[in-house]
Amino acid sequence: MVLDDLGSSLRGTLDRLRGKSRISEEDVEEIVKEIQRSLLSADVDVSLVMDLSDSIKERALEEEPPAGTGARDHVLRIVYEELVALVGESTEVPLEEQTIMLAGLQGSGKTTTAAKMAWWFSKKGLRPAVIQTDTFRPGAYDQAKEMTERAEAAFYGDPDEDDPVKIAREGLEATADADVHIVDTAGRHALEDDLIDEIEDIESVVDPDRSLLVLDAAIGQGAKEQAQRFEEAVGIDGVAITKLDGTAKGGGALTAVNETGSTIAFLGTGETVQDIERFEPDGFISRLLGMGDLKQLTERVERAMEETEEEAEDWDPEDMLEGEFTLKDMRRQMNAMNKMGPLDQVMDMIPGMGGGLMDQLPDDAMDVTKDRMVTFEVIMDAMTEDELENPRSIGASRVRRIARGAGSDEETVRELLDQHRMMAKTLKQFQGMGQGDMERMMKQMQQGGNGGMGGMGGMGGDGGPFG
Repeated sequence: MVLDDLGSSLRGTLDRLRGKSRISEEDVEEIVKEIQRSLLSADVDVSLVMDLSDSIKERALEEEPPAGTGARDHVLRIVYEELVALVGESTEVPLEEQTIMLAGLQGSGKTTTAAKMAWWFSKKGLRPAVIQTDTFRPGAYDQAKEMTERAEAAFYGDPDEDDPVKIAREGLEATADADVHIVDTAGRHALEDDLIDEIEDIESVVDPDRSLLVLDAAIGQGAKEQAQRFEEAVGIDGVAITKLDGTAKGGGALTAVNETGSTIAFLGTGETVQDIERFEPDGFISRLLGMGDLKQLTERVERAMEETEEEAEDWDPEDMLEGEFTLKDMRRQMNAMNKMGPLDQVMDMIPGMGGGLMDQLPDDAMDVTKDRMVTFEVIMDAMTEDELENPRSIGASRVRRIARGAGSDEETVRELLDQHRMMAKTLKQFQGMGQGDMERMMKQMQQGGNGGMGGMGGMGGDGGPFG
């Protein structure tokens, strides 16, 4: 995640305040220095860093914490509020008919973002279309067409046409039935005058309702000039930050947002068309500070369940609570987890599970987990229908046969069976529970998660990380 180093270092600093009822000026100085170091190393503009740290220092020393609130929770809330103010509000992207134009340098991820946005709008019940006007980059048409097909959205482009303005005009006509038109423009390796001229010409034809600047999270301080030039040329209504799944710092992108007075619209978090999310400042900063993001988690769970049900309409998840939990059920759960996205991102959204706990895991822990899920899938493919339905029937001889068929080893097959038994045992605890029992269980789980955040569960309004 963007600025992830800030989250881990800040959590470590704040943990030193546990048990304190009052905070000293020395404590505040230490926290502010940690924030400054992390933000500067993430390429956030120096003036922004100083303004932010001054505000945190002033509030931490002058504001009285609410009754019963410890020093750590008091400072954490101040840091949370100031960081939310820094990243600003989310760009307004209404669910209605509109035309969106994407701008940015070559390699920033515009074409991928166009397809991801098309997928996002389609999941909201709208009919999107991507119009590819990039005649400069070889392969732009093929890439856009392939990715838009994955997003199951309409597409228009013309690989034989050299005039991007003509393509834009004809594209709007050819996709007139679409609710949302996403116009992908050409990029260059630098802010060349002909790039700016071309974008201005396309804008005059498509007359977009909003123009989004696509920025690579790793761009650094160079984002400042980019944002200013595009703002002068076509006006920037919002920013889409891409490639947040890697080691990108992301601070330059935040600086660009501040420079143009715009806001963040979307975050790109992976390589598939599904790896996109609307920017929500509360949840974004909450995840950063290790406090989870239940709203985003809920959306991913609902999306995964919808897609799983589409693939297996005859399967009811409630059956698992009434009968035997089979290996087929386990496979469906694994597929649903895969659809939710990378496991480290999902863990970050669970209150008390991200942040400090995630920091303690080895760097490759989540990759190993994903690889193991793939291995389990291959092993289950080597089983018979009877074995999938009745895993208890799998003895030593069958384990050997399954391992040979899957190109695996017997130990891994037994690990899969052990994992299944553990999940089945857990589900048995829920059998016979009524609706009220389930609600109480979920409430207890939520309270447990909030406890992992330092007891901040009841400190704020609805919907926020303190609510």
